[in-house]
Amino acid sequence: MTQPPYKAPLLESPLHSRTAPLCLGNEWTRWGGYASVDTYLNTEHEYFAIRNAATLFDLSPMRKYRVSGPDAARYVSRLVTRDVDGLRPGRVAYAVWCDDLGKVLDDGTIFRFGPDEFRICSQERHLCWFLDCAIGYDVNIEDVSERIAAISLQGPRSFKVVQALGLNDCRTLKPFDMTHFDFDGGPMTISRTGFTGDLGYEFWLASEKAVSLWDRLMEAGQAYGIRPIGSRALDLARIEAGFIVPLVDFMPAGEALRPSRGRSPFELGLDWLVDFGKGHFVGRRALLAEKERGRGRRVVGLDIAGNKPARDALIYAGRSKQVGAVTSAMWSPTCKRNIAIATLDRPYDTMTEGLWVEIYVDKERKWEKAMAPCRIAARPFFKPPRRSATPPLDY
Repeated sequence: MTQPPYKAPLLESPLHSRTAPLCLGNEWTRWGGYASVDTYLNTEHEYFAIRNAATLFDLSPMRKYRVSGPDAARYVSRLVTRDVDGLRPGRVAYAVWCDDLGKVLDDGTIFRFGPDEFRICSQERHLCWFLDCAIGYDVNIEDVSERIAAISLQGPRSFKVVQALGLNDCRTLKPFDMTHFDFDGGPMTISRTGFTGDLGYEFWLASEKAVSLWDRLMEAGQAYGIRPIGSRALDLARIEAGFIVPLVDFMPAGEALRPSRGRSPFELGLDWLVDFGKGHFVGRRALLAEKERGRGRRVVGLDIAGNKPARDALIYAGRSKQVGAVTSAMWSPTCKRNIAIATLDRPYDTMTEGLWVEIYVDKERKWEKAMAPCRIAARPFFKPPRRSATPPLDY
C-alpha cells in the first residue's frame, strides 16, 4: 500500500548509494523533495577543497525541463525576461522568469541543444507554470528530472580530473559552453557551469549511469585532493561569488503570501537580464512601468567592518533609520573580508557612507550587540582569473 504523502520519506537521488556512506556526520537537508547532504563531516574542509582542490556535489535534485518543438525558441523567449534568439546551440544562459506583476518566480539556466530544443534547469518545480505559459504555442514541455542525473565538479583542479578521464576536448570550453561525449554507451553532456564562482564543470547523463560516473570521478581525482561537498560549503562559495538564492535572498513570487514580498529583476540587481527590445514576455508591462517610476529597493553586496558575520542583521542609515536587511553573510577566508548580500531601500542603495549593521553575537549563549560600519561593495566578491581562463590554468 502506498504511504500517504505526510508519511512518505524524502526521495533518494540516483547517487544516494554513494553520498550516504560518505555523510559521516549524518547531516542532511531537503531539496525539492529529495534528501541532499548538508555537510559530509566538516564544512570548513569542504569549503577549502572548493577553493584549493576539486570537489563533487550531487546536483541531481535540480529540476530539469525539456522544451522542444517548432515554437520552442519563441516560447522560451516569451517565458523569460532575456532574449534567447542569440543563444546558439551548444551554449548555456542564466535567466529569470516572472509572473504578470513582474515579480521573479525563479532563476535558472537554459541549455540550447538545437534550433528547436532547450533544457531549463531550476531549483524549484515549475511544470504547471511552464505549461500555462505554453498555451497557443506548438511546443512540448516535459519534466525529465528523474531521468537525468547531474554532478558538479568544481575547484581549481577540476580540469585535471576531467583530463584524467580522457576528456581533453573540454580544454576549449569557455564559460557557459557545453559539449557532448559518450559515457558507458550513452550520451553525456558536460557544461562549463557551476555555482561556486570558480573553475568548474557540470555533468549531465542518464540516472542509471550516475553511480559509474561518480566512481570514475572520485578515482580520477584522488591525486588532486577530490572530496564530496554538501550544501553548506557550497553556500559559502556562492556568497563569495555574489550569487543570490531564492527563499534566502529573495522570496519567489509563487511562494510569497503577500504580493509586496515579491521582487522584480530590477530589485534583485538583474537589470541586465531584462530585454524590452525582444518583444512581449511575461511581466513586460509591469517591468516597463517599474522602470519608468524607479525601483523601490535593490540587492547589493556589502563590506562590513570586523570579522563577525552579519547574518540576518538589520541595516541602518546613521545608526537610527532602518533601511534594509542582510540576507546572506560570512567571513570570507579567501577574500579576508566580512561580506554580505543585503536588500536596501531606495535611495540608500546608493549611499557611499553612513551605513551601519546591527550584529548580534552569541558568546556561549550570552548575546552581545555590535554596531559595525559597512559600505556597498561590488559583486562578485571573489573572481579569480581561473574562473574564465580558456584553456584552463594549470593548477
